[in-house]
Amino acid sequence: MKISILGAGAWGSTLALVASDAGHEVLIWGRNAAVVDEINDHHRNSGFLGEVSLPTQLRATTDIEEAFEGADLITLAIPAQSLRANLETWQQRYPRSIPTVSTLKGIEVSTHLRMSEVLRQVIDIDESQVGFITGPNLAGELALRQPAGAVSASTSRETAKLIAMAFKTPYFRVYTSSDLLGCELAAALKNVIALAVGIVVGMGFGENTQAMIITRGLNEVTRLGVALGADPLTFAGLAGMGDLVATCQSSLSRNRSFGEAIGKTGDLHIVRETLGKTVEGVASSSAVVEMAHMVGVEIPIIEAVAEVVSGRMSPAEALARLSEIDTGDEIDLKGIE
Repeated sequence: MKISILGAGAWGSTLALVASDAGHEVLIWGRNAAVVDEINDHHRNSGFLGEVSLPTQLRATTDIEEAFEGADLITLAIPAQSLRANLETWQQRYPRSIPTVSTLKGIEVSTHLRMSEVLRQVIDIDESQVGFITGPNLAGELALRQPAGAVSASTSRETAKLIAMAFKTPYFRVYTSSDLLGCELAAALKNVIALAVGIVVGMGFGENTQAMIITRGLNEVTRLGVALGADPLTFAGLAGMGDLVATCQSSLSRNRSFGEAIGKTGDLHIVRETLGKTVEGVASSSAVVEMAHMVGVEIPIIEAVAEVVSGRMSPAEALARLSEIDTGDEIDLKGIE
């Protein structure tokens, strides 16, 4: 296939490497001419992937029309909160007759829409042509071709299989799912839990505290996902628990690292100035809280994170609030049967 990947950051470049290894003709689109030139001339993207060598047959361009022309699959690998603006710019030229796979793990803050919903709203592409790839896939490890697994999700079984074929290599195992809703929700919500884990690590707490946050966080993610119509089993797989564990436990995770910096300094402004990276969990947390309120699901950990990243509460105050919550049955199947 001819695969065009829109986004020349760490994840876009890594997926391009994977798709190229899978035997496809791959073109990366990016805005930054210097990054594009480095990919074409030196087969590296040093600003995002360090000294990792990219396949020599991999090409890059700043011309969006070139990226669209002749493509068999479009892959979105840009920041979630900028998706709508980019799609509106591309709207007239965007190819609607071929599948689009999103890699964006976020909820649009202003609308509470998932990324596939934003795509379909702006581009008016058929749902059967839309997919999502997700899982415990840290770019820094996958770019080194370390073994990993992922899930290709779409309401169309054919599209899910096509996406799996596009990225399947001996080191990257891609499974399929028909639960697009659940996979997208799991991907977005786990970023907020990773912030929570980072915060308690930054505060100096150890494995017991982290395990509690991860486990109870997964409970919150599952309950909210099911209330919104997702399959509960999705949250026990690679898209749910797998991605959550990897994101919460790795120093390569932007959300975990951002949370850890907040826990250490207690000052959100200093952290933003120091790290200066796109952190989807920060942007999504308030939207997730509003979504939970609309369906009547309690998500105390996610609410605490939203309070901290908005500057309304310190990490210590948030932890104290969580400690005051009454405990009951750990496993309550009401509402997720």
